[in-house]
Amino acid sequence: MNYRIDEIDQLILYHLAADARNTSAPMIAEEVDVTPATIRNRIRQLEENGIIRGYHADVDYEATDGKVVTQFTCTVPVSERSAIASEALSKRGVVNVRELLAGQDNLLITAVGETTDDIDRIARVLSDLGATIKREDILRNESFRPYQSFAPNGDEPQSAVRDFQNVVGGAEVVEFTVSEDAEIRGLTLEDANDEGLLSDEVLVVSIERGEERITPNGETRIDAGDVVSIFSPGTFPEDLVAAFESRDANHTRAE
Repeated sequence: MNYRIDEIDQLILYHLAADARNTSAPMIAEEVDVTPATIRNRIRQLEENGIIRGYHADVDYEATDGKVVTQFTCTVPVSERSAIASEALSKRGVVNVRELLAGQDNLLITAVGETTDDIDRIARVLSDLGATIKREDILRNESFRPYQSFAPNGDEPQSAVRDFQNVVGGAEVVEFTVSEDAEIRGLTLEDANDEGLLSDEVLVVSIERGEERITPNGETRIDAGDVVSIFSPGTFPEDLVAAFESRDANHTRAE
């Protein structure tokens, strides 16, 4: 996988993991200070790169006419683990399969049965596939929460820096999101250079604006919400960050 997630992607993943059904692109866009089109574009990229693998309903099967939900802890030959996992998921009643990187107890299978006899049927099916069942546990409840490291920083002003990469030879590439009240907002790259906001040593290599990725020139204007990638041949000038972020963030950083 070559796709590298940045802070915008992390916040998207956090909100979708928390409540994908009731989270819209405009809601996320408002929080991260980009356009809804940019969020939709990022979600599509996350899906295409296999980072977002799907959107699934959290179903309480026990509440649907008293179904029995059971987790089977199984051991299968390591060389056959993926094949057995795929085959198990195709069987009636199996709703979830997890492969574990372990020699023993390396497959967790969740199944929903109409009755305990139905669960016994599923157990026999799994055994026929080559799975040795070590434990059967009736699931009482299961809870989820989003990964906290992807969470927003509350009411603290957000930094304009979204991603940072070291390049061979000591060069650096930094990705910024242009804040609504950023000093560079509304200026062309040429104007920003004339006013000293962009130094001659750095190069703006791309601008992501909604669904569009722009190859910039001197007449390209910077808008709020733009995601701007800048190349620096050496250590990135720290004072450049101030041109892209909000005045509140600048004030906080100065303190």
